[in-house]
Amino acid sequence: MSDTTAVSQQQDERAGGERPDGGEGAGAYARTPRTTPTRYRERASWERAEIHAILDSAWVCHLGFVADGAPVVLPTIFARVEDRLYLHGSTGSRPLRAAGGEEGLAVCVTVTQVDGIVLTKSAFNHSVNFRSVVAHGVAQQVTDPQELALALDALVDQAVPGRSGDVRPGNPKELAKTAVIRLVLDEVSAKTRADGADDDPEDEDLPYWSGVVPVSTVYAAPIPHPGTERELPGYLRDFRPSGAAR
Repeated sequence: MSDTTAVSQQQDERAGGERPDGGEGAGAYARTPRTTPTRYRERASWERAEIHAILDSAWVCHLGFVADGAPVVLPTIFARVEDRLYLHGSTGSRPLRAAGGEEGLAVCVTVTQVDGIVLTKSAFNHSVNFRSVVAHGVAQQVTDPQELALALDALVDQAVPGRSGDVRPGNPKELAKTAVIRLVLDEVSAKTRADGADDDPEDEDLPYWSGVVPVSTVYAAPIPHPGTERELPGYLRDFRPSGAAR
């Protein structure tokens, strides 16, 4: 059985959980205790479309796992392909080695996009507008050559769409140093805030400014390397990742 076939079976064998109102199946992921927040539940979503949109707007995540009895959280790059997350690493790194075992590695992957700083008239009510995804599961190292090639291309294109087709592929020496782990999106939820300043009624007349400072990631014009003679490729002339400003 190939790794990709096994992944498809894992996606079909979903853990039991309550589906949010709106239907079962392709529209939403299952609710579980770990994906149901204890505070501000109204900000949570299990809808696939919303979760995928947040994941597709980013390319840096934080990978959490336990090593030697202590929690570890590492930043790394990732890509989404359908209901799978691929995370990049070195063959010598702890999480990549652990995920290569038969039992895999229990992980928590988080992605956060900050959209605004919310300033209120009281320090307590200050907040942040954000979009976030938290995914739990067991990560496995990708060993199938075909899936590994797909994952590596996806990792490049997650940051710069179209780049994987305009670059030298990794050679055997480079690939021997590179590892990718796969996390099937099954136990996952999103949480967002997109509101204005929420001043308490008793604070309305206080002489302080309140409102929102919008936050966005800005991509400037590409700067060529001195040895680059080729004109700017089209995918860079029109480069504007999802959720980014220019």
